Amino acid sequence: MQQPEKVSGLLTVLAIAAALVMANSPLRGLYELVHHTPVAIRVGELQVEKPLVIWINEGLMVFFFLLVALELKREALEGHLASAAHVALPAFAAAGGMLVPAAIYLAFTWGDPVASRGWAIPTATDTVLALAALHALGARVPGSVKAFLTALAIFDDVGAIVILAALFTRDISLLSLLFAGAGVVAFTVINRLGVTRPSAYVVLGFGLWVAVLESGVHATLAGVLIGLAIPLHARGDAGSPLLAAERGLRPWVALGVVPLFAFFNSGLALPALGAAELSYAVALGAAAGLALGKQAGILGAAWVAVRLGVARLPAGASWMHIYGAALMAGIGFTMSLFFVGVAFGNQGPLPLSAKVGVLAGSLASAVLGAAFLALAARGKAAGR
Repeated sequence: MQQPEKVSGLLTVLAIAAALVMANSPLRGLYELVHHTPVAIRVGELQVEKPLVIWINEGLMVFFFLLVALELKREALEGHLASAAHVALPAFAAAGGMLVPAAIYLAFTWGDPVASRGWAIPTATDTVLALAALHALGARVPGSVKAFLTALAIFDDVGAIVILAALFTRDISLLSLLFAGAGVVAFTVINRLGVTRPSAYVVLGFGLWVAVLESGVHATLAGVLIGLAIPLHARGDAGSPLLAAERGLRPWVALGVVPLFAFFNSGLALPALGAAELSYAVALGAAAGLALGKQAGILGAAWVAVRLGVARLPAGASWMHIYGAALMAGIGFTMSLFFVGVAFGNQGPLPLSAKVGVLAGSLASAVLGAAFLALAARGKAAGR
């Protein structure tokens, strides 16, 4: 794990704590004021005005998904995911780690079509926090297990992208979608022509984001499309545009975007929990999906893949290590909160209930995962 991600884990935890303190203190009014401050972007006669929290969730998070797409493309072309031997286990595990939590959530919310819209909430893994927690254990966890969780998180992000693209769309604007399609074609053309000038990608990227924002498709998908369009290799000795973009974005996303998102989406007013008509089905579905569904799905799918002979355990790793990593993958925090906003918005009892479940499930997963891996390391050391 690189230094920005290590610091990002700490900053994200501090941001969560700050949001909870502000939401449950005399500063609550200030927190809500900043949260809902209207911010307008105006270009000529075109003006888009939204609350600050929406700009964070649908604006800044574009850069998060852009970085995810860059990492995915690099890993698929030249990294861990370029080899079938390295792909099978995390791919199977990620699939199980999304299907089982979704099934658990739907079991809790069965018969309530509105509450059931949040089925994607427990399918997500907070890559930054999960890897930060794993790396905090240091040498007690084999490097191959950390690589496994990293690859698992990448497939998890791919799943999140597919869910966003396929299911969470508003009323579609065909004209805006047409402009977005033209933007994708333009990106493909400049990629084929070997264009490496950053300004070309910035201008096209902004236009694509506006088109996607107005199309009814979630705006963060623009980041994915832009990331996949940036070439890994340039003609001649110009270096790698993809690696340059990844290096430039990483500290801003890790140290700025992720903590800001956590701060703006974690402010649960605890006194309001007693007064609000909480949906216990949503809260329990999210918590159980993360704390129980993730570990069961990942471990079960990994075991099936190994038994079928299509995958093998990472070098130096045991089933106890895989189970510990599966527990850590239940830390869904920022990505689960992202799906809360996508499924339910930011106001009302359903998002409040879901956030309670995400907090509880993520915290339980972090504590159980760290404790289990520490015990596994101690048992291995004692057996030597």
